[in-house]
Amino acid sequence: MSTLIDGLSLGSIYALIALGYTMVYGIAKMLNFAHGDVIMVGAYAILTTISLSGNPWLAILASIVICTLLGITIEKLAYKPLRGASPLAVLITAIGVSYFLQSVAQLIFGAKSQPVSIANFGSIAVGETRISLAAVITLCVGAIIMAALTLFIKKTRMGRAMLAVSEDRGAAQLMGINVNQVIAVTFMIGSALAAFASTFYLMQIPSTSPTLGAMPGIKAFTAAVIGGIGSVPGAMIGGVLLGVIEKISLSIPVLAPYTTALEFSLLIVILLVKPTGILGKLKREKV
Repeated sequence: MSTLIDGLSLGSIYALIALGYTMVYGIAKMLNFAHGDVIMVGAYAILTTISLSGNPWLAILASIVICTLLGITIEKLAYKPLRGASPLAVLITAIGVSYFLQSVAQLIFGAKSQPVSIANFGSIAVGETRISLAAVITLCVGAIIMAALTLFIKKTRMGRAMLAVSEDRGAAQLMGINVNQVIAVTFMIGSALAAFASTFYLMQIPSTSPTLGAMPGIKAFTAAVIGGIGSVPGAMIGGVLLGVIEKISLSIPVLAPYTTALEFSLLIVILLVKPTGILGKLKREKV
């Protein structure tokens, strides 16, 4: 049972990161490969704030604010000027932003990993099984955040504008929707979710480095593709599925060394069976 809870909590982290990928792709039609490094920035924001104040709650708030502002800045400076450019140019820019953030972090904090202690949550006993309290908190708060995001998209004016832009940007603009504002809000929400993901990640693995966001970012992107890139429910399903598979594989000694290979094998299998992902839809181009 503890393995399942750990898998669901890790899946919640992957889902939060994957939501950033899938929302940006669904609305702006671009892959923001710098998204994983926003997690790293959030982790260093927590490290710095805790070092200065010793208050973990202030550190989490600082991480959310800094990541949100960083997301808006990246969109304004790096991606907005390329709004009409080719997908390849945007992709190269995203990779460049990723390496830029890693290099700046390495210059400021050094290349070595540094310990980050948010709090000692301990564990709780359920029958004869002990379950990490950090995993339970991650799972519960992650579920609340994802439910709130779903309600925001379906019930609010901005959420409906996001759906309209993702469906047809040109038609949405003709209907008076400010597309640039919608894309900026999308980056803002995705970056805030990355800050929460960095908090939960540090609760499970209390250390950070300039490459912290690389592997979680790749796995979250894999989760987004498995669920159906551009689909918010798909990102959630893909993230949880990947997290559960990872924890179950790590708990089996024979499979543990091949955990990452199994995760990417799942991606290949799903794309062979359903190229659009679990909840992805095949869009027909009208001529």
